[in-house]
Amino acid sequence: MAAEGGGPTLMAEGGGPTLMAEGGGPTLSKSANRWVEHTLRSMTVDEKIGQLLVPVTWGGFKSADSEEFQKLRRDVTDYHAGGYHVGSGDAAGIAVVIHELQRAAKIPLLITADLEGGAGYVMFGATRFPLAMAIGATGSDKFSYEAGKATSEEGRAIGLSVDFYPVVDVQNNPGNPIINIRSFGEDPNRVSALATSYLKGVQDAGMLATAKHFPGHGDTATDSHLEMPILNVDRARLERMELVPFRAAIQSGVAAVMSAHMYVPAIEPEKNLPSTLSPRVLTGLLREELKFPGLIITDAMDMHGITNTYTEADATVRAVLAGADIVLFPPHTDIAFNAIKVAFQDGRITTARLDDSVRRILEAKARIGLDHYRPADLNRLSTIVGSKAHRDLAQQISDSAVTLVRDDKKVLPLTTSTEKRVLHINLLDSRFGWREGAVGRVAAAEVLKRFPKAMTIQLDDGSTRNEFDMARQMTNLVDAVVVTAFIRVAAYKGSIDLTAEQLRFLRDLSAVQKPFVFALFGSPYVLQHIPELPSYILTYDTNPGSELSAIKAITGEIPFRGKLPISLPGLYPVGHGL
Repeated sequence: MAAEGGGPTLMAEGGGPTLMAEGGGPTLSKSANRWVEHTLRSMTVDEKIGQLLVPVTWGGFKSADSEEFQKLRRDVTDYHAGGYHVGSGDAAGIAVVIHELQRAAKIPLLITADLEGGAGYVMFGATRFPLAMAIGATGSDKFSYEAGKATSEEGRAIGLSVDFYPVVDVQNNPGNPIINIRSFGEDPNRVSALATSYLKGVQDAGMLATAKHFPGHGDTATDSHLEMPILNVDRARLERMELVPFRAAIQSGVAAVMSAHMYVPAIEPEKNLPSTLSPRVLTGLLREELKFPGLIITDAMDMHGITNTYTEADATVRAVLAGADIVLFPPHTDIAFNAIKVAFQDGRITTARLDDSVRRILEAKARIGLDHYRPADLNRLSTIVGSKAHRDLAQQISDSAVTLVRDDKKVLPLTTSTEKRVLHINLLDSRFGWREGAVGRVAAAEVLKRFPKAMTIQLDDGSTRNEFDMARQMTNLVDAVVVTAFIRVAAYKGSIDLTAEQLRFLRDLSAVQKPFVFALFGSPYVLQHIPELPSYILTYDTNPGSELSAIKAITGEIPFRGKLPISLPGLYPVGHGL
């Protein structure tokens, strides 16, 4: 029943989510089941169609009478959206927007977010946890569980329902520009163990976890935000590699699986039909063969892996017919809504098919207590979101992830000194586009604390040859050189390469006859392009905590404890670490 003003009924203080069963999907109470069936029976066709749509909003606080918020409200009231995805913004502002959207909804909304590096990955003020590959480098299932649990606690405090994490793709292609450090690693069994620990942490703390990107996006060299990748491997290979973590996640009771906008010929004979639109992939493989009972969610439908080939309306209907329960990020809510409605009216989408998805969506909402919705307590944000306990855990994971791959000249640790002249170079693969602000600032400050005579310079893709030459000359004036290199893994970037000038510069530094330390943040594969580097340290992330961890390890304040969760082909195997 709706509360006064058309919003959802509020949960009584002390109410909580319905418990989830191990290894087989939801276990709902009798009252929750009654709510699902009663709600389904009372819904109009339009309300059912709307439940399948989850649009997106970016930014934090929006005033209730702003044009932007009125658009969000129309999606909820006129098109009956079943949820909303929130992007980056301040945590408190997002919590307020969520509260207002829930007040406007007749049926409580699933509020989704990409919390890949903790809630702080997208929300200012929340805790930023290391990405999956850093957790993989620690080898700790306990860290994975605790990171998932802490992230979920913060998400629930803000008002979130669904975490689009963990990435369970197996990262076994060094040229992958979009999965890369978002994966736990390249061993499917370790990916399975770490991912299931993480998702259990998420779901134990009250959010729904999502395994992505089905059937496996790790062995591709194309960003599906830009164009559609092709995974051209046989079915036997899929069974022993890509599908292993998905099977484990399903057996562990993961609530949702997100599809990949990629073509897999071993499953789908129709040439270039992406998995998101393939009945053989979503229904045949995921629903029927793997026996997945939960929500099937499309990846963002505004990505070019879809829009380069299909219209909004066609893609929306194809996704639903393929077996998707939720159409995520429709570029235009009205177009997606009307497309499903026309397909329903002409019989392509049956009542039974529509009801199947709506029932699963309502069951998911009941699993986390949305059948008795209660708004987030804004007074509790400051005690849960970004708490010291969570920040300390994040730093502990980051410290444990730092991996010493190579120290051929035995220059580590670099002993701190008030007299030692150190040239610190922040080397960036791209000057712009860093989602969390300019990188390298923490490293620069921490180097200066330990070496008061240090100098820091930045070289990036916009630096001139003269600037690189000047840096070469500066190496003659110092006692040691420390390079902190940053390679961003991001949507729509399409590359994880350094420029030719940057590569030449690093080769020249490798020949310098004085202590030279190279620490890499982000994509871990530079050594394959510059195998002569005498020093090689990995952090697997670009967040400020990883910068602090690296400098502490370089100066011997913490040990190098990380082990490679991926191989560096022809150089070092999985598990290597000095």
